[in-house]
Amino acid sequence: MQSYEDGLKSLKNVINSYEKIEKIALTECLDRILATDIIALENYPEIPTASMDGYAIKFDDQDENLKIIGEVPAGIFPSFNLKDKECVKTFTGSLMSEGSDTLVPIEKVEVKGNILIIKEKVSKGFAVRKIGESYKKGEILLKKGTKINYSEIALLAELGYFHISVFIKPIVGVLSSGSEIKDLGESLENPAQIRSSNHVAIVNMAKKLGAEARIFPLLKDDKEKTNSTLKQALNACDILVTTGGVSMGDFDFLKQAIKEYEIILDKVNVKPGKHIKIAKCEDKFIFALPGFPYSAMVMFNLYVRELLNAWLLQEKDYVFKAFANTDYKKKSSHLEFIACNVEFRDGKIYANLKGKKQGSSAIINNLNHKAALMIANDDIRENDLVDIILMP
Repeated sequence: MQSYEDGLKSLKNVINSYEKIEKIALTECLDRILATDIIALENYPEIPTASMDGYAIKFDDQDENLKIIGEVPAGIFPSFNLKDKECVKTFTGSLMSEGSDTLVPIEKVEVKGNILIIKEKVSKGFAVRKIGESYKKGEILLKKGTKINYSEIALLAELGYFHISVFIKPIVGVLSSGSEIKDLGESLENPAQIRSSNHVAIVNMAKKLGAEARIFPLLKDDKEKTNSTLKQALNACDILVTTGGVSMGDFDFLKQAIKEYEIILDKVNVKPGKHIKIAKCEDKFIFALPGFPYSAMVMFNLYVRELLNAWLLQEKDYVFKAFANTDYKKKSSHLEFIACNVEFRDGKIYANLKGKKQGSSAIINNLNHKAALMIANDDIRENDLVDIILMP
């Protein structure tokens, strides 16, 4: 049985590069992942530009009364070449006239006819956007792997892009198994049956991580059906996530069916989820997760998330340190991942277990309210510094 870290290494060692790319309209690219670097093809601005309404002047002329020789509205290329003791009325976003180097705001001047009187001096270059202030030619503005938000969309529009190259969303298929589970909308026939929740949880976790997700019909405990269904589902996705059927029970057929593929990981020394199995079929992956909802969601976060992040070039920015706000006594000899709350107080990050129930790995509600995972290698004492992993 491998350790958590060794299991991650085993997975990372076999991750192939993901090069599935498509072009989509800029208006449709929110939350998509850039598949190429975006490089500035020119300086912006190309010409010094006014950032306020005022008068374009020569800095050294501020002690003089200046002649107003014209104006430059935004969008008009200036035709003036300032001589000494001349100025041009210039508006926000307008190009600075040749010969000028400073802009005096309207509120700092007095105008008498065509004469400008400066009442309050400004520093050289005041209110003038320099050439290349926003970006310089050749500068990498957005790196491959950037998740596109509204500000990135604004930048791309400014650069003149209409179609953007993004990674095609990896398809994550979810196949939940077990004769005891009922699908959404189905009634329970007896107390031994339960409503399936894993498939909807995993699908939405996958979506939050930038994938497309598909739910396959629930799989009953049938050996022959398990083998054929697994193959069909794998054909329709890049990553197949199964839940249930991987522990030691007589009807856990998934663990046998997965052995037909290249096994990357077979059990890991963690709690919950030690029975996880990871297999590979050419450039596709199978993650066989436990059936308990808490276990399935934790294992998805720890392992499937690593694959999606590697494919989509996302940084692991969801792991950090926090101070424990409570004691915690380990329940097993395994590395434990405990649902916790995270709070920011007095400039520090704290983890607490307020409202978290103690019990089995079936307690879904322990992951509510933006819960994180606190890692326990040993017993934890209050004020210990612990590792925290945020859930998607």
